[in-house]
Formats: sequence, C-alpha cells, structure tokens
Amino acid sequence: MSPIKPNTSQNESAKATAQTQLDIQQQQDKKDTSDKKTLKKQTQAVQTSSVRQPQPPFPSQHLKKPGVEAQMELKPKFMAQAYKGSGKLEGLTALITGADSGIGRAVAVLFAREGADVAILYLNEHVDAEETRRYVQAEGRQCLLMAGDVKDEAVARDIVKKTVEEFGKLDILVNNAAFQEHANSLEDLTEEHFDETLRTNVYGYFHMTKAALPYLKRGSCIINTGSVTGLQGSAKLLDYSATKGAIHAFTKALASNLMEKGIRVNAVAPGPVWTPLNPADKKSEEIEKFGANTDMKRPAQPEELSPAYVFLASAVCSSYISGIVLPVTGSVDT
Repeated sequence: MSPIKPNTSQNESAKATAQTQLDIQQQQDKKDTSDKKTLKKQTQAVQTSSVRQPQPPFPSQHLKKPGVEAQMELKPKFMAQAYKGSGKLEGLTALITGADSGIGRAVAVLFAREGADVAILYLNEHVDAEETRRYVQAEGRQCLLMAGDVKDEAVARDIVKKTVEEFGKLDILVNNAAFQEHANSLEDLTEEHFDETLRTNVYGYFHMTKAALPYLKRGSCIINTGSVTGLQGSAKLLDYSATKGAIHAFTKALASNLMEKGIRVNAVAPGPVWTPLNPADKKSEEIEKFGANTDMKRPAQPEELSPAYVFLASAVCSSYISGIVLPVTGSVDT
C-alpha cells in the first residue's frame, strides 16, 4: 500500500513543526554549551545554606586506627553555630557511644545545648574525649567520660550502671560507635576482620541496648547510627555494609518490640561524613575526593547530622515516629 501523501496545507504545517523543533534543539544546544563553560568556572560542591561547608579536595591524610580527630589536618565542623537550643531535651540524660569525635561529638554538643546531661563511651581516644567534654560543659551541662569496648557485654553493663549512678536516670541511648576498614574483594576479607566489624557494629548495639533497657521508661528513646551503605551497599565495605543493614533491621524490629512500652527506636543513615573514621580507613589519595560522588559533590560535616538526632530524641518533635531509618546522605536517590 502506498503511503498517503499529505496535502499542501498539511505539508507546510509539518515543515513548520519540524523547524520549530529544530529551533528549540538549537537553542538548547547553545544553552548546553554555555552551561558547560559556566559549570567549569563554578565550584562543583553544592551549598544549601549561608554556612559554607568544606569541599573536595581535602588534605591527603591517612590516620592510624582508631582515628583521632585532633590529628586531622582539616578539623570536622561540629559546633553548629547557627543552631539555637530551645530546651527540647531539658533535664534528660543521654548516653552516646563513640562520642569522643565525629558525629557522636556533634550530637553530644547539641544534646547539651538542648538541656541534656551527657555520658560518653569511647574506646581509647582520650584527647578527643576530653575535648568533647569541654564543649559539652561549655553548653552548661554535665559530661561523664568512660572508656571501654562496646564488644564486651560486661563493659556495656558497667557503662550503663555508672551513667545511672552519676545522673540518676537514663532517657536516651545513642548507639554510634563503629569499626570500618575496607577490603578490595571478598577474598581479602579475613574472618578476623569480618568478626571485628560484626562484633563492634552489631554486638555493640545489642549489648548497649540490652544493658540500657531496664532503665528506660515510657517516653525514652533509642537512636542507632546506620549508614547509606546499609541502604545501597558498598563494593569495598562488604562487612561494614552488612552490619549497617543489620542495624537498620534491628532498629525496625526493636521499635515494634518496644512500642507498647512507649519507647521509641529510630536510626539515622548518614552518607559520607567528614570524621576520623574515614581517613583511618581510606588511602590518603582517596581522601582528597571524599564525598565528591554524592549529588552535593561533598561530604557532610558532623554538624549537618546532629540536628537529625535532636529531632529523633525530642518527644516534642517526634513523639509519633518510631521504626524509621532517616537518610541524611547528600543525594536524592537514596
């Protein structure tokens, strides 16, 4: 069958449409070329507030584990100067693991700014821990420092007991301590390495939660630190990703388990954050571009994570929220 030929009017209309489409294409091509030149001139990292956050390239540095914040060439930002406290946690007591530095330190500072006394469990980073205490006390609250390994169930019980003895109660538990070390392949991941990650990141949360539970009451809460790797995986963090996925599931299951007791359980899943954890894992040359693969083309600073913990800790903000994993990742498609 021969194709039906358009009449003159239809032919002219088609030509006009084709020309219109060509004009639109050419206009966009010019714009694309112009935008490409502009993007080359502009900084790549995205800033979303008046506070300008650091962006790649970062100092090339590799820290010895467990990673000391005081030794970082570019210090993480944790003070959240623009954040004004309003008594959201007034009179409460919080116990935070891994709060000597990084996210834990930033959370401790904001909890204190909101009126909470803070107990901190850390491994052996004494200099960092003392610095955190100084900042918590500067907010007008008390700070108890305790060193120990979250992998040890006896340590967890002792830490919780000392917290209650010091402050008379426990209202908020933040499980945050973690071990992270990359492995290029599954064959490179030894059982010792896997076991250390699992016992620190999963058993540590289990031990601390079990020890704290007898002291928690209706209105108390538990906040776990998950990770974007637990949502998406990470090629060179096979064990770490697995533990963070387990933490997310543990959070949801525990939230259901404790619902009738009125104890809320939630998690925050950070993307890349500028803390000692990462320079103590990645090669120095990899640290230079740390966080550049997020949509915001930069890592978060700890002060960009800590308000999420305040939100989940405060019943004023989140009394109707339990069992969520809140992604704070710097990307849209998490």
